[in-house]
Amino acid sequence: MTDWTRATGEAAGELRHLAPDVETLARRLAGVDYLVDEGLATSMFLSLRLPQPLLLEGAAGVGKTEAGKALAAVLDTPLVRLQCYDGIDAAEALYEWNYPRQLLSIRLADANRTPLSEDDLFGRDYLIRRPLLRALEHPGPRPAVMLIDEIDRADDDFEAFLLELLAEAAVTIPELGTVRATHPPIIVLTSNRTRDLHDAVKRRCLYHWIDYPSPQREVEIVRRRVKGASQSLAVQVAGTIARIRDSDVQKPPGIAEAIDWLAALDLLGVERLDAAAVDRTLGSVLKYGEDHEVVRTAGLDRLVSTVEP
Repeated sequence: MTDWTRATGEAAGELRHLAPDVETLARRLAGVDYLVDEGLATSMFLSLRLPQPLLLEGAAGVGKTEAGKALAAVLDTPLVRLQCYDGIDAAEALYEWNYPRQLLSIRLADANRTPLSEDDLFGRDYLIRRPLLRALEHPGPRPAVMLIDEIDRADDDFEAFLLELLAEAAVTIPELGTVRATHPPIIVLTSNRTRDLHDAVKRRCLYHWIDYPSPQREVEIVRRRVKGASQSLAVQVAGTIARIRDSDVQKPPGIAEAIDWLAALDLLGVERLDAAAVDRTLGSVLKYGEDHEVVRTAGLDRLVSTVEP
């Protein structure tokens, strides 16, 4: 048995112990205040145990990024996060060479008249490890959680670069060869679906769409995050948030905004949500002036009058 096979087997054993079934994983996620329905719990379980990368799509603010964070917390393992953006490339995601250090070594070798080969300059000591490489080289005993956040912000070339990583938990560095993970990372990709991802990426992943929670579930979520907030105020916040999402706003508020709003109202000592309280704190919920105008034009009184604690 090779060291790689042994290490991979040990990592799989750790995951079987921590997530023996869907129900246990869901309970442990709830223990770190991340509530999941059966579909999401099943997708996360399969991603851990198959193993296979998990692609989470949904509107902004529904808890996609938090899923990766919660998995890392449950498994007591590092979270390595790569935030994607327009123009991101391999040098920023995987590795780059430490050029100042290489230049210093060249100057020292010249001063000491010491031979210095290209292999000397392009060894591991001169490598600056970016998030993806750090996740691949994580020594265990449990694999790191690699969160590739908002992949839809990157371009097609970056998606193509990720294919080897998604399929084989390995990357090729031209000067060093293939780097293969001894403890293949748990890979979670998120997308707000601002554009369609390539089929080649989707084929390598399990897929789950995260929708907004029901008002009842949202009450559970926000009260876990805002300790001490009253049940009645949380119910009003969740109901009002649901009505705002059903309106014509261009950026519907996510769960994070619901948590922020409840925290703001609780801090201000608001006991019951009314039009005046909404007017004072609307910036916790909506972040575009046009959306403020839409909600105010519809009537703040009407927005909260139908929501009973």
